Amino acid sequence: MGAGVIKKGGGGSGRRRRRGRAQPMAEINVTPFVDVMLVLLIIFMVAAPLMTVGVPVELPKTQANALPQDQEEPLTVTITADGRLMIQETDTTPEELVAKLQAIAAERTSDRIYLRADGQNPWNKVAEVMGLLNAGGFSNIGLVTDIAPPAGSGN
Repeated sequence: MGAGVIKKGGGGSGRRRRRGRAQPMAEINVTPFVDVMLVLLIIFMVAAPLMTVGVPVELPKTQANALPQDQEEPLTVTITADGRLMIQETDTTPEELVAKLQAIAAERTSDRIYLRADGQNPWNKVAEVMGLLNAGGFSNIGLVTDIAPPAGSGN
């Protein structure tokens, strides 16, 4: 497909033939490579949003700015509306939480952790879990919220 043969010698009459050597064409056809790369780009663009934590919670609304991103995948602990605790998407109990977090903290370079809590949870439950996160070795705790409209907008 990408390689061909180029004959030396010009056109002319059929009687006078030159003995020319056929030389291989030294050009690379990059069209299939570009096609494959575009398909991979589309696949990654579609798959990237699906890699976020999928525990459904109703986050409180605030006007705070987003935290800067780390190089590592963010670690999240979620408190669901019914009070269950989850590390990423794995159920856990408050008794097991500290031991699991200490094991995770030993393998991570960052001490940042994100706490997602359903808005229906009482503040004392959220504060209790924050204390457990700190005891587990994570002192940089980010509270995850949704973006709210400005306070005076009436929405």
